Amino acid sequence: MRTCRHELLDRTPMWNQRHLLHALREFEAFYNEHRPHRGIANVRPQQPLPSPIVEPADVAHMKVRRNQRLGGILNEYRHAA
Repeated sequence: MRTCRHELLDRTPMWNQRHLLHALREFEAFYNEHRPHRGIANVRPQQPLPSPIVEPADVAHMKVRRNQRLGGILNEYRHAA
């Protein structure tokens, strides 16, 4: 509850109940599906660990894509294919 309040509700003015429920659903999906957690090796709750990058040359050529949620309040970062 504290995370939701700190990361979402303290930063966003809510216009009505419909807007609040939409924002809470988006935050719930972000929190449970994408956001890394402070667990063993930052494992996300519903997904397995990604494969490790072992070649230093691969790190220099990585491209990252950003997906914004809720108008940029929440950002998801993924490796571009």
